Amino acid sequence: MRSDVVRLFQTLPHTCGYYAERTAQNLVIDPSSPHLDQLYEIALSRGYRRAGGHVYIPRCLECRACIACRIPVNDFIADRSQRRCLKRNADIDITVSAARYNDERFDLYQRYLKWRHPDGGMDDAQPDDFSRFLYTHWSPTRFIEFRNQGRLLAIAVTDFCDSGLSAVYTFYDPDVCERSLGTFAILKQIEIARQRGLAHVYLGFWIDGHPKMDYKMRFKPIEILRNGVWATRQA
Repeated sequence: MRSDVVRLFQTLPHTCGYYAERTAQNLVIDPSSPHLDQLYEIALSRGYRRAGGHVYIPRCLECRACIACRIPVNDFIADRSQRRCLKRNADIDITVSAARYNDERFDLYQRYLKWRHPDGGMDDAQPDDFSRFLYTHWSPTRFIEFRNQGRLLAIAVTDFCDSGLSAVYTFYDPDVCERSLGTFAILKQIEIARQRGLAHVYLGFWIDGHPKMDYKMRFKPIEILRNGVWATRQA
């Protein structure tokens, strides 16, 4: 692979998913590149993110709010709330499985979207949406499944790269919100990364002051990418 020949595309302007009054654009690595599987890990370390078969980074004309963040797993120490979360979910069985569609997984995905994004355009997901959004033929994706007495409670869609795990998406049963399964999934991804000798868990983008993004800063220490350099964010 010649690393100096990589085509990038700028998407058309679209409504921002976090600030409805703003316009967003993404910079996308050529999705037809035969080397996308090799480029992905390099791109991840440079702040890119995967959604389906697209590897992208926000490049908005008038906004730079989205900042890539990652957890250095060897330095991470769970706080009191996170330790309570681990204890609360000690009865959950965890397995790492191939990223595949089945009716059980899709039913959970549908229920989560209907609860999380009512009337938002994502609440009428079809089977093709499940596969197209969560994984692709070249991605190193696994489903981390969380079960209690055989019942599927959550899935953490995770890319297993050589240098770290990328937390792509997590969906869970809305009936067990008290378990804080989103937090629990990240804690378990950190644990799996440690077991495998991987350096980081990538959490995608963080927006300072946005209520949907605050949870990422609770995992400390956490590194953010500014001007091409990863550095620990100071409290």
